[in-house]
Amino acid sequence: MALLSMELASMSLSARLISLRKARALTQQGLAGAIGIHVQQIKRYEAGSSEPSAEVLRKIARTFAISTDWLLFEEGERAPSDDLVSQFEAVSQLSDDERAIVKEVIDSLVIKYQTRRWNAARQTPAVKTAATRGDSGADR
Repeated sequence: MALLSMELASMSLSARLISLRKARALTQQGLAGAIGIHVQQIKRYEAGSSEPSAEVLRKIARTFAISTDWLLFEEGERAPSDDLVSQFEAVSQLSDDERAIVKEVIDSLVIKYQTRRWNAARQTPAVKTAATRGDSGADR
């Protein structure tokens, strides 16, 4: 199974699904029955013409006893960059109180980033609407 894991790490979702199903000696019908969907959906997922919903991904992960992250992401795709790995290792050596402070700082920065993205996304439609009307907003 370790060799299969290494091979699957660089595959697309559809290729991973096919390999996992075959490694467990399941037919498309058998997998569909195990996760409670129609066999045509399995065929679409394996062909790459359709993507499973979050709920179906959960069912697939449970069926194969894997994480949804492993199913969706290539190896290292969700891992921190090398420079952050060494910093996280250093943080792990800090006291509990110091690690809690580092966590609060990181949480604050993430919230700040998400707020900026949310605000930018919220303002984008208004800008597009004004541009479509030829309205620069200067006379408001």
